[in-house]
Amino acid sequence: MRLRSVDLARLAGVSTQQIRNYEESGVLPPAVRTESGYRVFEEAHRQALLAFRALLRGYGPVTATPVMRRVHGGDVPGALALVDAAHAALHGERVALRAADEALRASAGAGPPVSSRPALRIGEVAGLLGVRTSALRVWEAAGLLAPRRERGTGYRLFDPADVRDARLVHTLRGSHYPFDRIRPVLDGLRREGGSEALRVALAARGEALTARTRAMLEGAGALHAYLESVTAGGRDGKPAGDGEGRPRPR
Repeated sequence: MRLRSVDLARLAGVSTQQIRNYEESGVLPPAVRTESGYRVFEEAHRQALLAFRALLRGYGPVTATPVMRRVHGGDVPGALALVDAAHAALHGERVALRAADEALRASAGAGPPVSSRPALRIGEVAGLLGVRTSALRVWEAAGLLAPRRERGTGYRLFDPADVRDARLVHTLRGSHYPFDRIRPVLDGLRREGGSEALRVALAARGEALTARTRAMLEGAGALHAYLESVTAGGRDGKPAGDGEGRPRPR
């Protein structure tokens, strides 16, 4: 199969310039050139393009692009490590969402959380949530958090209710909620012990994560199919190459 840039562009719904960019950046394997310099693509390029577009839908360009570059550079284990990291990050988001949902359920109608655990300092809360302390300070400056201050030192002290609020802010920011939409949610939670708006937001976040998981599974399946088509022998995990670590179409 011999394909032109325009043929691949139509297949993916992108411009011919984008196809050239994909080839130059390593997202597609190197194309054969005619004597006049025109690119000639083959079946392997079509499969690589389909795999990349599927990866884009699930993993986004920050992961999909280096995955394909590593595959075409002969580093399949490195490419799979990036896939693993993306799945681990998604799992972390699910854990955070579950914790936020549990915090909401526990607080419903019960007033501020009660705990014998000492208040946490800002570094401890940041470590618990997996964020930087600067993020907590920004949220405080925006009026989303209001930790008390330790006498004498002035250090911020986060009581259980403050930790709950920080966890919820972190979850909603992960769904790209702006501050002005988070503030009334927290106000309702503090005032009434629950918030219908927050329940809706957490449910929407859960649906988004499920959709993303399905897209990632589809992308991983497409990547697996592509690796099967370019891997020789299937034992060493390295694509068949042209002597420079680049996969040879089969």
